Amino acid sequence: MSSTGLLLKAQNDYVVINNGVVEITWTNPGGIIKGIKYKGIDNLLEKKNKDLNGGFWDLNWSEPSSTKTRGKFDTIQGTDLQVIVENEEQIELSFTRMWSSEVQGEQAPLYIDRRFVVFRDVPGFYSYAIFEHTKDMPAFHLNTTRIAFMLNKEKFHYMVITDDRQRFMPSAEDRLPGRGEPLAYPEAVLLVDPIEPEFKGEVDDKYQYSLENKDNQVHGWICFDPPVGFWQITPSNEFRTGGPFKQDLTSHVNPTTLAIFLTSHYAGTELLVKFETGEEWKKVLGPVFTYFNSVSDKEMALSLWDDAKRQMNEEVQSWPYSFPTSEEFPKCGQRGIVRGRLLVQDRYLSKENLPGKAASVGLAAPGDAGSWQRENKGYQFWTTTDEDGCFVIKNIRAGSYNLYGVVPGFIGDYKYEVVITLTEGCDIELGEIVYEPPRDGPTLWEIGTPDRSAAEFYIPDPNPKYVNKLYLTQDKFRQYGLWERYAELYPENDLVYTVGVSDYQKDWFFAQVNREIGDNVYQSTTWQIKFKIDNVDQGGSYTLRVALAASNHAELQVRINDPTADPPLLSTGEIGGDNAIARHAIHGIYWLFTVTIPGSLLLGGENTIFLTQAKTANTFQGIMYDYIRLEGPSCLNGNL
Repeated sequence: MSSTGLLLKAQNDYVVINNGVVEITWTNPGGIIKGIKYKGIDNLLEKKNKDLNGGFWDLNWSEPSSTKTRGKFDTIQGTDLQVIVENEEQIELSFTRMWSSEVQGEQAPLYIDRRFVVFRDVPGFYSYAIFEHTKDMPAFHLNTTRIAFMLNKEKFHYMVITDDRQRFMPSAEDRLPGRGEPLAYPEAVLLVDPIEPEFKGEVDDKYQYSLENKDNQVHGWICFDPPVGFWQITPSNEFRTGGPFKQDLTSHVNPTTLAIFLTSHYAGTELLVKFETGEEWKKVLGPVFTYFNSVSDKEMALSLWDDAKRQMNEEVQSWPYSFPTSEEFPKCGQRGIVRGRLLVQDRYLSKENLPGKAASVGLAAPGDAGSWQRENKGYQFWTTTDEDGCFVIKNIRAGSYNLYGVVPGFIGDYKYEVVITLTEGCDIELGEIVYEPPRDGPTLWEIGTPDRSAAEFYIPDPNPKYVNKLYLTQDKFRQYGLWERYAELYPENDLVYTVGVSDYQKDWFFAQVNREIGDNVYQSTTWQIKFKIDNVDQGGSYTLRVALAASNHAELQVRINDPTADPPLLSTGEIGGDNAIARHAIHGIYWLFTVTIPGSLLLGGENTIFLTQAKTANTFQGIMYDYIRLEGPSCLNGNL
């Protein structure tokens, strides 16, 4: 037992820590959080749900033969508890679960060590885990792992994701049959008879509250009586998969708050962590911080969000933490730095190299350019360049990496070809590095802006029957059912865009989806781009760049001047599984295709490019365009 102010009490079935501010109760040795007592609330967590209660680490896994992104759900139950640290200032608990062939098929083949760290007088606790797959373990797929908190339903009704995305939320009961009506998929429910009439007619869907990794640093819930906040803070993205633009869940109805580490959301099967038999792998997930705060005046309850952001900034500045005792988590002095300046060379825009300003630059496992989007076993370290293209990436774990970059306003992905090997305490200066975006000739015309998003295109108003009031004046793309609006706008003939006349903000629908022509019967769609070339270089080659912001089991076919040409100039085959259209995102995984158009196929005068999305199994098969550009032969000066 520690001194007064930080007390540890272990019983047969439970272990309790009271740090003078908060009291936390775990199952022993399971490591499931059953209770959090804080500021007069006996338990911040829910304990009356039919299925899931309290707070817990969980995972979802599949056998290696599975082709799906969902398998067996596992709320990880520890088999052994050890007190790693116990002194006047800090307690660290370790809940471990071993694996043996006796549980093969029942538990994911991983050794799992979940850690919880509590400090005296700190309103919250830290958690991290070490996952390990060893040479004696069989193959399997790790689909998801996270920390989930099921909050007290009677207390928490106001959810905060960002400054602009916060609101009172419906209850879990409002989603049940009779009060809620399921829509195209189980996560989306129309509230027809909610307990609180203000929610009637709204759609609730947890995917409407997703964030990109780079922005997913703090979110949570506020209780007004008494005024208490419950916040999940993630101070670093190094342990998350898929890079800075990967999107994932945050908080949602139940009330639920999540700390996501690994998922295939907005990416598909490519981000499943697939282990071979005997493959050795180890990764530290976290630490993350679960933070509680309070004010005395109920009228000031919303200010708890401002305090949560302040605390988040403190945690970010404290990274990497010095307190984890596991040797698998390197401290500040054991990490390295990479710095340099990113320039862009595009001679059709400027004779001089341009600074790669506001670029995302990061280190990830060695691979092809852009492979970081699909990387799922290692660590990633990202930063943003300044106005001059300068960058400093700090706190990098020792290891071998490629340096990658994405520059707003330019297509494609940068990769520094030399593998960078970091050792403890190193500081590597790369100097000036130059990205040459794909280009074969001058721009004849373009549609959109190269920013890996479809946000600049036309996003329709939602069907009045399926509205989330939070998004009436912001992020319209997060509304439910926008894919159905295409067939309403184009009931028979598909979209036609005329270069020099049409406006992509008004005339280019944000997603090319199928048209429903019967009950679960869908028709492919073919969009047309009409453009003029007065003087065609019949012996030259023209280049069409097609950048996609998302693709979900789609096949893009590109033809020029003949909509029935077989074969087409480009057929991607079935690509993608990010489900971004159904999950209210404006991008998923980025794709870039280059189509060579022989000058002999072009006409002097008007030409037409035909873009066909050929897959028709369901309504969610489709693509979002990021940017389309036609380049002339290199000898042209760019005049049409």
